[in-house]
This record gives sequence, C-alpha cells and structure tokens, in this order.
Amino acid sequence: PDMTSTAICNHLAAIRSLPEAAARDCEACTAMGDTWVHLRMCLECGLVGCCDSSKNRHATRHHQASGHPVARSIEPGERWVWCYLDEQAVEL
Repeated sequence: PDMTSTAICNHLAAIRSLPEAAARDCEACTAMGDTWVHLRMCLECGLVGCCDSSKNRHATRHHQASGHPVARSIEPGERWVWCYLDEQAVEL
C-alpha cells in the first residue's frame, strides 16, 4: 500500500491500537482447499481473509459484503492499516 498521503481518513484516525488476529489462515480459502499470499484482518469484526494479491481476495470480498471499512495486515513485521472506503493506508 502507498503510505505517502499526509491526510488521514476518519476511519484510520479512530484507530488507537492493532488487535492480534485469532486466526492465522484464510478460513474461506482453507474451506475451498485453496491457498493465499498474505492475510488481512477486519478491524470491525476480526475476520481474517486473504489479500488482493491472492486469487480469491477474501478480505476485499468481506468488505464489499459487510461494509466494514478498515483492515490491517497480520503479516509478521507489518503494522499498517487500509481503509477500503477512502483507499488509504497508514503505518502504525
């Protein structure tokens, strides 16, 4: 994600900490017998889904179905958050 923007959307500005993910797999991909590239976690409900580099794009599909606006990377060493509504990322 491009984190060069100086203005932070209201969805990202409300984040104070990054919760730990309960799951370490994309349950939808696992159920399909498929694989993923990276994992993202919805910061509204905690669902873990695969990223847009993965063929199934379950994190984005979750946003589209639920309207939940913000997800974070749960990859080791990454501390960024993405707002789907404003198409904006921020490193925390």
